[in-house]
Amino acid sequence: MELSLVDQLREKLEKAKLSREELQRIFPPSVFKKDRHEAPPYVPYSFQKQKQEAQKRLNQPGVPVKPKIPRSQVKKYLKEFAEAKEAGRFAHLPSEQLARLEEEVKAAASDADKASELEEFLRAVREEEAKSKEDGEVLQGRDHLGGQVQGAEGIDVRGLEEGKLFEPKQEPFVPPPIEEVIPPPPEFPADPWQAFLDYMAATEGQDAQVKMGLEGHVIERGMHKGKGVAVFTSGGDSQGMNAAVRAVVRMGLYVGARVFFIKEGYQGMVDGGEHIVEATWSSVSGIIHKGGTVIGSARCKDFRDREGRMKAAKNLIKRGITNLVVIGGDGSLTGANLFKQDWAALLQLLLKKGEITEEEKSKHTHLNIVGMVGSIDNDFCGTDMTIGTDSALHRIIEAVDAIASTAYSHQRCFILEVMGRHCGYLALVAALTSEADYVFIPENPPPENWQEKICGKLQQERSMGQRLNIILVAEGAIDQQGEPITAEGVKKVIVDQLGFDTRITVLGHVQRGGSPSAFDRLLGCRMGAEAVLALMEATSDTEPCVISLDGNQAVRVPLMACVLKTQAVARAMQDRNWEQAVQMRGRSFARNLETYKMLTRLRPPKPLEGKAGLVRQNTIWDRDELLGGFNLGVMHIGAPACGMNAAVRSFVRNSIYRGDTVYGIHDGVDGLVEGNIQEMTWSEVTGWVGQGGAFLGTKRTLPDKYLDQIAARFREYKIHSILIVGGFEAYHALLQMYEARGKYPEFCIPMVVIPATISNNVPGSDFSLGCDTSLNEIVEICDRIRQSAQGTKRRVFVVETMGGYCGYLATLAGLAGGADAAYIYEESFGIQELQLDVYHMAAKMAEGVQRGLVLRNENANENYTTDFIFRLYSEEGKGIFSCRKNVLGHMQQGGSPSVFDRNMGTKMAAKAVNWMTEEMLKYRRQDGSVFCDEASTAVLLGLQKRAYQFQPVAELKRQTDWDRRIPTNEWWLKLRPLLRILAKHDAAYHEEGINVKEVEEALD
Repeated sequence: MELSLVDQLREKLEKAKLSREELQRIFPPSVFKKDRHEAPPYVPYSFQKQKQEAQKRLNQPGVPVKPKIPRSQVKKYLKEFAEAKEAGRFAHLPSEQLARLEEEVKAAASDADKASELEEFLRAVREEEAKSKEDGEVLQGRDHLGGQVQGAEGIDVRGLEEGKLFEPKQEPFVPPPIEEVIPPPPEFPADPWQAFLDYMAATEGQDAQVKMGLEGHVIERGMHKGKGVAVFTSGGDSQGMNAAVRAVVRMGLYVGARVFFIKEGYQGMVDGGEHIVEATWSSVSGIIHKGGTVIGSARCKDFRDREGRMKAAKNLIKRGITNLVVIGGDGSLTGANLFKQDWAALLQLLLKKGEITEEEKSKHTHLNIVGMVGSIDNDFCGTDMTIGTDSALHRIIEAVDAIASTAYSHQRCFILEVMGRHCGYLALVAALTSEADYVFIPENPPPENWQEKICGKLQQERSMGQRLNIILVAEGAIDQQGEPITAEGVKKVIVDQLGFDTRITVLGHVQRGGSPSAFDRLLGCRMGAEAVLALMEATSDTEPCVISLDGNQAVRVPLMACVLKTQAVARAMQDRNWEQAVQMRGRSFARNLETYKMLTRLRPPKPLEGKAGLVRQNTIWDRDELLGGFNLGVMHIGAPACGMNAAVRSFVRNSIYRGDTVYGIHDGVDGLVEGNIQEMTWSEVTGWVGQGGAFLGTKRTLPDKYLDQIAARFREYKIHSILIVGGFEAYHALLQMYEARGKYPEFCIPMVVIPATISNNVPGSDFSLGCDTSLNEIVEICDRIRQSAQGTKRRVFVVETMGGYCGYLATLAGLAGGADAAYIYEESFGIQELQLDVYHMAAKMAEGVQRGLVLRNENANENYTTDFIFRLYSEEGKGIFSCRKNVLGHMQQGGSPSVFDRNMGTKMAAKAVNWMTEEMLKYRRQDGSVFCDEASTAVLLGLQKRAYQFQPVAELKRQTDWDRRIPTNEWWLKLRPLLRILAKHDAAYHEEGINVKEVEEALD
């Protein structure tokens, strides 16, 4: 095989020891790269040049440089002379001579040439003073040695007349040694909120605080050789940490750095020895699907003291490590920042104790820190999601869904206690996505009479026929006085006042366990790679940063700003400033809280007497009261996707809450034409949020052939606005209705599309409803498939995913599942690439890897089918590995919606209602009808990078490949290089992608 030839050629090249110039004379030009890129020579700053030139002019060659006397020493001389003068040591001198003596002393104190004479003079003064005290003699002035004037008790001051009292001697001045000042250990501010405000004020006017990551940029192999990077996990563990560790190790090795594991967190850093080990490529194989952290995590008291940090610093210096990746919560990141602040002092102390050399100190002058937040609590300000939060929410929702069935059977009330300590994010989002009846969180304590409120609500729900109740309690929940609210306390209230059969379930560490979700795996991979790149760019002046997720964008945020703000939230809660605490958690947290309160109302608001319809209640949107009365329609077009029902539920209840009427259109365009339309009620959508599929029914029929009938139905039901939840067909249908506005005025109303398809192929949005659920299904199936080969011989699996011509599912499932290759339509490939992938797989198997995974999108290539790739791997891998293929099919569309899809559907529908209300009010006529024909009133609501955006479908038309039904620009393509790097793909291209025959002939 060509692999053996490559090894032989490499051995010949190593023995030959030829330079690049000699190789160029021997080998044909085709072997080398055509383009060369050399870094320009380093040019010092102009200021440094001027400084150097000025120093050369001042320090002329041959002229010795006069040493400077430290200012502290000058003050010491003058102080000693002044004390002697006050003590009357020079009382015998005339005033003129005393004044000249004082001038001479001042001049000599700052002159290195005269300093030794001044030292002698002051020493004589001290000795005479001591002698006079012993003998009890009174100092007298007398002539000595031929009438020359003497000072205090024989001190010679005869040079005063000539002004030459302190003439320089030949001995060079040796300034007294100055002891290096070691600063005290840094301390955390007492008032974090004020410190945060001061920090933000101090950095105002500088570069933007948030810096975009390098995802999608070209990363050259080996561009940072010689650097040392260490990664460790600290504090509580969370799912997804292993994915982050794997990404740090492999990206670090890819750029040429030495990467180390620090096992058991800060404790391992302090202990050193076998706790700090060098990592290899294969040492992180097969860990991406595991929960927890394989390198261990522990809480360390020793690191809080300077002695412990000194040990840690010594262990890092001895291994050449000056770059740290910290994966943990706010406590771990705070410790890392204090470590960086204390680094210079630690080096001084280590050098003073002789534990490191001067060379080691100068070589490791600064420490670079980059953090990743690994915490299931999602309590860190500065990032939308922390590593592990999504997986913890999966565990909670799985438990709630499972408990709901048994609670329904016995008409029970279940109280679930979830983690979160001082942050109620887990409890709040779990309640929002599971339709829990009540939730207790620390940021928003219940009212004083919460016992009456909760019992009244539960009693009314039972009277309306509801058979079960779910209540979520965060472990840190408190009341208005700051007293804890426990699950036992809530149970006692319900049992004593209502007599319901009530049970408690404490989920505990179940939330930390299990395999990480696809979202957390992707988050760990993206953050880990970005952390390494941030460290490689860091300098001594670079501020420590945290790799955060802002919308769908990986960004770098200053670490201290995030830590101070996070601590300030805890301070606000301690001061019982609940409103400030909620706002500081972020806009998303506040919106989740308000949305939950609105969606879990027992029944819609009552109409006011004397007014038609309902009064619009805008407590969420902070607007004045407005009369209701609009008619809104909602429908599906396209294939079913998880999250559709959550969007419809949120849309219906938001609209009714505002005083509008909602018409549900069943079975898509077909049902609209046939008149299968009915008014939807508040209670009708109860329980929809956790159900897959589409309860309203959906079909792929487009409206272009039925525009007359559709316009008639809109006119019949007086539809003022329409929401379409669906995939590419929904987007296409809305575009067709928009383009028919000139002929049908019934379509001149606000129209919105919420993308919902597992293929994620709708332009204008980075994510679609259903794609996260599908991604989790694929990743879970791939984990099971690979596990099926456990204990057998080496095996490669070829898996086909859905997605049409869009390679989103194949690419992200490949990245989250640790696949070796993912074939998609957007990135063309041929037989040569397939052959290289086979060689790459064989090389990995030779290194000890037992299983391989190859994904292929269903329409990646019409000739290189899944069966073709399976047969190719089977044939070329004979004797090395066996091969199996799997076509996942419609399993990817099923299942219960993920937390991400439930929450996203709820939020997007609420935003759609808000936008539609504004547009209807803006374009409402006097007769109550709505008419608008601007392009901006037919839109698609999508999440792009860092924000939700309403984009006109007329503009999106130009960004669409209509033949392939995909967008022309797809954000996730920038993750393709990361997929190849983490799979060691690029190395294979560099090693095997050479002309073997040409090189062998040239050597011979």
